Order: sequence, then structure tokens, then C-alpha cells
Amino acid sequence: MIDDLNEFNRQIMEEFRANGGQCGGSFTGVPLVIVHHTGAKSGVVRHAPLAYLPNGDDVVIFGSKGGQPTNPAWYHNLIAHPDTVIELGTELLAVHVREAFGAERDELFDRQKRASPAFAEYEAATSRIIPVLVLERR
Repeated sequence: MIDDLNEFNRQIMEEFRANGGQCGGSFTGVPLVIVHHTGAKSGVVRHAPLAYLPNGDDVVIFGSKGGQPTNPAWYHNLIAHPDTVIELGTELLAVHVREAFGAERDELFDRQKRASPAFAEYEAATSRIIPVLVLERR
């Protein structure tokens, strides 16, 4: 399954890069960002195409992992190495990652659920609190 997921993500990133940050199919109209993240243990740079919520100049991402019981690997990597780069449209931007907690986290996650109801399904499918990360431009 990992190879299938990697292939799926590779195809999304190719389409994203070929079309100025836009993807079609089930991703039509979904704001997408490619987040570069360095392995917490391996030190290997990886890339994750993720849905995001615009929040002023910030980009907000959600560690939903489709409602799975564990956080995605990229979450752990970003917490370990919070200064990174994202691809937003055709721009490559330096960002600092911080986790949102409490009322800020809840407000951002509620906004994402309204923008993309699948996130409410992910929340219902897991007992963990889905992490909310704010990517602040440096």
C-alpha cells in the first residue's frame, strides 16, 4: 500500500507542478500545497501534497491521515524540523511551522470542516485530536 500511496502522491505533485498549483479530478477547486519535510530520524527530505486552509498570509494544514488512528509521518517530521519550504502555486516559500492548540486549533479546524466536509468525516473516524499546523512565511 505504501508504494501505491507514494505513486498516488507522485502523480498529484506532477499535475500540481505542471498546472501552476492546480489539480483536477477529485482535487478540482481544492487548495493544495506541497510541503517539504525532513525525516525526524532519517534526515531524508520528502514531499507531501496536502489540502490546506488559507489564513491571511499563513497556510494551515491538518494531520487527518484520512481518519486513521495515528498521525501522519510528515507531522512528526515538521515538529522535529519546523523550518522548511512549501510549494504554493508556482512559488517556493520558506515557512516556519507551529502547532495550533486550544481555541485557535478548534477555530481553524472548524473552518476547514466547513470548507471541506471530508475533514468532519476524518474527525469522526478517529479518537485522536487531529493536529493543526500553521505554516508561517519567513
